[in-house]
Amino acid sequence: MKNRFSWMSALACAAWLASCTATKVAPPEAVLPIPEPKQVTWQKMETYAFIHFGLNTFNDREWGYGDSDPKTFNPTRLDCEQWAQTLVAAGMKGVILTAKHHDGFCLWPFEGTDYNISQSPYKDGKGNVVRELADACQKYGLKLALYLSPWDRHQANYGTPDYLPYFYAQLRDLMTNYGEMFEVWFDGANGGDGWYGGAKEARTIDRKNYYNYPRIYEMLDSLQPQAIIFSDGGPGCRWVGNERGFAGATNWSFLRKGEVYAGYPRYYELQYGHADGNQWVPAECDVSIRPGWFYHPEEDGRVKTPEQLLDLYYRSVGHNATLLLNFPVDREGLIHPTDSAYAVQFRQLVLQELQTNLVAGQRAKVSNERGGDYVAAAMTDDDYDTFWATEDGVTTADIEFSFPHPQRINRLMLQEYIPLGQRVKAFTVEYQQGGKWLPVRLNEETTTIGYKRLLRFESVEAEGVRICITDARGPLCINNVGVYDAGPNADRIFTETKNKLESLPFTLPDVPEAAATAATDRDEGTTCFVDGDELLIDLGDERFISSFHFLPDQQEPNRGLIANYELSVGATADAVTTVVKTGEFSNIQNNPILQSVYFTPVSARFLRLKATRMIQEGEAMGFAEIAVK
Repeated sequence: MKNRFSWMSALACAAWLASCTATKVAPPEAVLPIPEPKQVTWQKMETYAFIHFGLNTFNDREWGYGDSDPKTFNPTRLDCEQWAQTLVAAGMKGVILTAKHHDGFCLWPFEGTDYNISQSPYKDGKGNVVRELADACQKYGLKLALYLSPWDRHQANYGTPDYLPYFYAQLRDLMTNYGEMFEVWFDGANGGDGWYGGAKEARTIDRKNYYNYPRIYEMLDSLQPQAIIFSDGGPGCRWVGNERGFAGATNWSFLRKGEVYAGYPRYYELQYGHADGNQWVPAECDVSIRPGWFYHPEEDGRVKTPEQLLDLYYRSVGHNATLLLNFPVDREGLIHPTDSAYAVQFRQLVLQELQTNLVAGQRAKVSNERGGDYVAAAMTDDDYDTFWATEDGVTTADIEFSFPHPQRINRLMLQEYIPLGQRVKAFTVEYQQGGKWLPVRLNEETTTIGYKRLLRFESVEAEGVRICITDARGPLCINNVGVYDAGPNADRIFTETKNKLESLPFTLPDVPEAAATAATDRDEGTTCFVDGDELLIDLGDERFISSFHFLPDQQEPNRGLIANYELSVGATADAVTTVVKTGEFSNIQNNPILQSVYFTPVSARFLRLKATRMIQEGEAMGFAEIAVK
C-alpha cells in the first residue's frame, strides 16, 4: 500500500508540474482606444436618475433668467428619502442633482453668493438639499453625482475672467464636502440672455476655452478621481446629441480627441460616435419622464408611459449607452406619484422581458475559438469578466445555439468585453426553423455591439439561433449572449413602437404637392403614387441619417409595390450618387407592412430611392407613408 500511494503521488506531482509548464493561452491584444476602469464601472450602472429642482420649479420656468426671488423657493414636504426610495424601486443605480442650474441659484448654502438656499424660507434658511440627498443616497445605497451649470445668468461678472474663481470655488466646495461622486455634469448651454446682476443683456463666451476645462479636469482628478466627467465631448462620457433618450443603433464609444466641445455644431454625430475616434467617450442618453425638465402642473397628464420608457431603454442601454432619466420634483418637494408609479412599472417591464436567458449555461457551437480561458462557454456563464475570443487575425465568426425543442424567441442580448476595446462593425441574426436558417426581421441595422446591444423582433418559433459576425476591428471578444422570450405582450409592445413613423422634415421636390401630402399625413388610407422608378427626398439641410421607412399602398389590391431597391445620398440634387444600401423588400406582395432600410449613418441633404424591380412592372410606385431618420 505504501508503494501504491507513492506511485499515485508521483503521478499527481507530474500532472501538476505539466500544468505549470503548459503554455498559457494569451488574451487578444487590446484594440485602441480602450476605456478607463472607472468608465467600465460607470457603464455597468446602465440606468440612473436626474433630479431637476430649484427656483424654476416654483416660477414655472425651464431656464430661469437669474432674477427670481430666492424666497419663492419654498417646498412644504421636501423629502430626499422619498426620492431615493422611488429611484431604488425603479432600478436606478444613482442620481444626479442640479445643484446649480443656469439661473445661478444654489441648492446648498454656498458662501460665495447670497443667491442660495439660505435666503429661502425652506427650513428657515437652514436647509441644504445637496446634503439631504447625499445622506439619503448613503442610506439607500444609491451613488451620487452633481450637475453644476457653468453658465450663470445671475452673476454680474459672468463672461469675464473674474467669474472663473467663483465657479471653481463652487466646484471645489461640492466635490469636497458631499462624499464620493460617480459623475460630474457640465451642461452644454453656455452664454446668452441673462439678468447678470441687473445688466439684462446677452453675453457670449468662447465656449471652447473660456472655462479652462483642462484646469477643471485636474481639480476633479485630484478631488474625485473616480468621477466620470460629462460634457458634450466628455472626456468621461458624452452627450448623445439629443434630449429624447436614445442613441443610434450604430454607436461607437469613440470621439476624435479635442474636436467636440460645448455647442459643437455637428452635434448629431454624437448619436453615433466617431468610428475613427481615438478617445474612449461613451454616450449618455438624457431624457425627462415629462416634456419639461422642471416640474409644471399642466404636465401631470403627460408623463411617459412604462411602455415608452421601455422603448427608450432598448434604444439607450441596448444601443451601447446609458439611460439618464429625469424626474422633475414637484412644488411640495416630492417625486410626483404618477412619475413614481410609471418608473417602477417600467423597471418591472424590463425585468419581465429579460427575465430568463434561454441559452444560460449552454456552450455555443462556434466557427473559431482561441482556446484556453477564451472558449464559447464563457459567453453564457453570467460572468462579465470571462469571454470567448477568436484567434489572432480572425475577425469573422458564427455563434450557434440549439434548443431541445422549438422555442418562442423575440429578444437578443450581446455584449463585447469592452476593457479590450470595441470591435464588432457588422453582424446578422438568424433563427432555425424546419432545419433551415432564416433571417430574423429586425427594426434596426446590426452594426456595432459595444458594452451591450439589445435587439427586439417579432416572435418566431426557433429550433436554434445563429449570430454571424461579419466584420470587426480585431479578434472577437464576446462575454455575454442572451436569448429571451419577453412574454405574451412582447409583440404588441414591439409592433406599436416599430410602427411609430416619426421622421425628419422633408419635401418631395419632383412630386406634386397634393400627392406628396398623402405620404406625410399619417393616414394609411391615402397613397402617394410616383411615376417612374425614382423618388427624390430633400431634407432641407445636410443631416445625419441612418434609415428610410415607407408603408406601401394599403388598398385592396395593393398597387405600386417595390420588389428591389437602391438607396443613394448626396449633398446636391444633381449629385445623389453615393449608394448606401441595395436589397429587396421581401414578401412585400403578400405582406405589405412597414418597410425599413437601415444603413451606416451618413451626412446628406438628398436621399434617392430607385426601384430596380417592381412587383408589377410599369406601375407607379405607391407610398402610403414615408419617413427618414
